[in-house]
This record gives sequence, structure tokens and C-alpha cells, in this order.
Amino acid sequence: MATEAQDPVRTVETEPAARSIDDVDLNESNPRAVAKFVAAFAIGAVFFLVPVPRNGELTVPFDVAVDGITTAFPDAVGAYCLAIVLAGGALTTLAELDARDVISLGYDLSYFETSTAFWALRVGGALVAPVLFLHLESLAGYDLGWLWAPGVGEFMWGTLIYSVGVIIPLGAIFITIFVELGGLEFVGTLSRPVMKPLFRLPGRAALDSLASWVGSYSVGLYVTRNVFDRGGYDKRDVFTIATCFSTVSIGFVGVVAATVEMLDLFPVIFLAYFVCVAVCAAILVRVPPISTVPEVYVAEPDPEVPFHGSGGDYVRFALSEAVGKAERGETFLEAARRGFVDGLRLTSLILGTILLVGLAAVALSAYTPTFEILGAPLVPVIDLLGIPDPEVVAPATIVGITEMYVPVLLVAEAAPMARFFVAVLAVSQLIFFSSVGPMTMDMFSDVPIRLRDLVALFVMRTIILVPLVAAMTHLVAALGLL
Repeated sequence: MATEAQDPVRTVETEPAARSIDDVDLNESNPRAVAKFVAAFAIGAVFFLVPVPRNGELTVPFDVAVDGITTAFPDAVGAYCLAIVLAGGALTTLAELDARDVISLGYDLSYFETSTAFWALRVGGALVAPVLFLHLESLAGYDLGWLWAPGVGEFMWGTLIYSVGVIIPLGAIFITIFVELGGLEFVGTLSRPVMKPLFRLPGRAALDSLASWVGSYSVGLYVTRNVFDRGGYDKRDVFTIATCFSTVSIGFVGVVAATVEMLDLFPVIFLAYFVCVAVCAAILVRVPPISTVPEVYVAEPDPEVPFHGSGGDYVRFALSEAVGKAERGETFLEAARRGFVDGLRLTSLILGTILLVGLAAVALSAYTPTFEILGAPLVPVIDLLGIPDPEVVAPATIVGITEMYVPVLLVAEAAPMARFFVAVLAVSQLIFFSSVGPMTMDMFSDVPIRLRDLVALFVMRTIILVPLVAAMTHLVAALGLL
């Protein structure tokens, strides 16, 4: 992936004048194009949105497919993930050696070029992956027993790496069909009245968020990268989406609710989570570091033209844009094939980085008192806010930066108010370094999204969320639900 120094920098000097429905040349409703859009929209909607029962819970077909693949074929998925991580390390090494004129390949591997730091992380991931795949207890006389403690090596390899490795290429197939055949234009156009004034984002960014909510943040980030490379987002848009809207999925919120034994309160937990994400995004887009990111593009700019009109006008405009895109777009097979290949390429870029950084993060949480020490000053704050078991809740408030699931495990035996508080907080913090942190830094090194920015935003989100979630917790308790 090209670095910032290699990318062309383009800006939009002045925003185009707003148009009304009378100023727009609406696309003709070609029956074939309409059918193509409707079919693509239906395929995406069914795969990502239609609720289906599974193990006594509601989920979506996408989650069922991913879980089915990883559960039914664990050995094959493990071998595939190993191959992907090794390929990412090898291809990055070849690309970097070629870029530095150490070797001459004769073919283009610029997609795998990166910074020295991420080159080292991808190679490091490629060295660690065989150890986890083979479940080695020792290596060259060194005891690796610590690696197999609960929540460390097996969690990273058999849960996170397996999931991300399958989620991205599988999700990319369906999301590419949806995007390339009109879905992006339809959702984006209808979302403009909300996304722009509240979050300073193009309406099309709603699709990235939707992909995260119903599928995975991995799929949402894939959409963001795809649109960014085509000039649909500038760097500030990407920074905002990656750090404020790369949300955990509805299905995972259900897992969290079940872990704290509050599955009956799932709708309440999800609603609180939705409000928290919206409030944090509306605030954070208006302050540094997000507000200081330059509004420049890495491809020919394709900004949304401002539009105003009634609700009916927006629907007509959205359908026109969607049908036009479907008519110009690829066939279903072409879109699916390209999505799968792009998904595999992207997975090979980031899986090794996620593995190495994530392993370090969860090991830090499991084997050091770092988060107990960092959480100690928050004990009186949590107590002042009226949340029970502050000594347990305070470390859980901080440890979410390593992995979003760890905080809820810490409070499994706490009082109901404490469990509700941590459940909502953990899924709302968004930024964690077992996966989404290294993924965004590696995927968007040309923005760039830096470690210090992510840590700062985690802290800022936590400062906003702690009193907000505490207020929600007291409200839910006052309603007699806790």
C-alpha cells in the first residue's frame, strides 16, 4: 500500500453550489438497470440485515456464515490464516526490497509497500503465526506456556485471527456487489441530511457505518478503503470514519450482553451503545486530532454535490443515482470476484500486524498490573458516579484499549449496575489494539492514523463516555430494569 509521500495530493478548492431536484438530470429508469440495483440491494440486505434465529439468539446470515466456516473447518481456516500471514510478510519484504533497489522484481508489488515499522510488524506476525498454528509449547528451549493461558494465544489465533481472516474476503464479496451496483449511492444520498450536519461526513459514509453495525468493523474499513482509493473520501473523512464509526457488530453486542447475563436487556444495551457512538462522534469530529486532519484526497476527488429538497426529492434522487450506477457497474460475477480478490489482498496486509500487536496487548493485560495501576485514579470517580464495585469497574474502564471483550470478563461477578455500565462502555470505546487499532494504522498509513492519535482518542472517548454511561445506568436502574 502506498505511503503518504508517494500518494498524489488533491484538494477541492470550493464546494459546488447546492442543487435541487429541478437542477438534476435524473437517470432514466431502465428496467434492466432497476432490476440489477434491486437484486444487488436485496442480496446485501438479506446477507447483512435480515435477522435469523441461532442458538436462541437473533443474528444475521453473515454472522452465521462466518461462524459456520470457522467452526466447521477450523483446521482449514487455520492453514489459510497461516498462509495469508506468511504471504503478507513475504510480499511486503519483496516490495520493500524492490522499492529500496536491493532487488529488481520486474513486476508491481507497490500495493504491499509500507513504512519500516509496519514492515517489521508484518514480518513479526509471520514469525509468530507458525508458533500459534502448531501450538508449540516451547521453542529452542524457551518455555512458551505463558502463550497458552486463557485469553492470550488461543484467543488471538483461534478467535480473532480466524474471524478477521474469514470476515474480510467473505464480507467483501457481498459488500462489493452492494456498493458497485448502486447501494452506496442509494444509502449515501438518503443519509446526507444526517451525516453532514451531525458528523461532517458525506452521506455515503453511512454505508461504512452500516457495514460495521451489521457485519464487522473489518468490512466497514474495507468499504472505507475502497471509497477512499476512488476519491470519494478525503483524509479527514477517513480518519473520522475509522476512529468513530468502526463499530462492533450487533451480534457482538449480543455476546457481551450474554456474558454479563443481561441478554434480556439486549435492546436497552444496544440503544445505549448507539447513542454513545453518535454522541462521541458528534463531539470528536469538532476537536483535534480529527479536526486538524487535512481535507486532501489520494485520488481524483469525487465529492458529493450538495443537494436540498423534500423527503420525496431525496428518494427520487437516491433512486436515480443508484440506477445510474447499476447501469454503468460491473456484473454480479465481476463484482463478486473483484471483491473476493481485494478482500484477500487486504487481509494479507493486515493479519500479521493484528496478530503481533494484538498478542502484545492481551499479554500486557494478562501478565502485568498495568491496567490496575492506570485504573486506580478512577476508583473515586466511579464511586462518585454511584456505580457499584468501583475497584472492579475502574480497571475495566481502562483495559478495553487492549481488547473490547476483556472488560466484561472482569465484571462477570459484579453488581448488575456495574455489569451494565461496563457492557455499554466496553463496546462504545471502539478503539482497541488486539485488532482495530493495528488494522486502521496499517490500512490507512497514507492518512496517516498514528498510535498516539488512537491512544488520545481512546482517552477522549472514555472521558465522554464514563459520565454518559453512568447516567444511562442510573436511568435504567430507576426504570426497574436492573
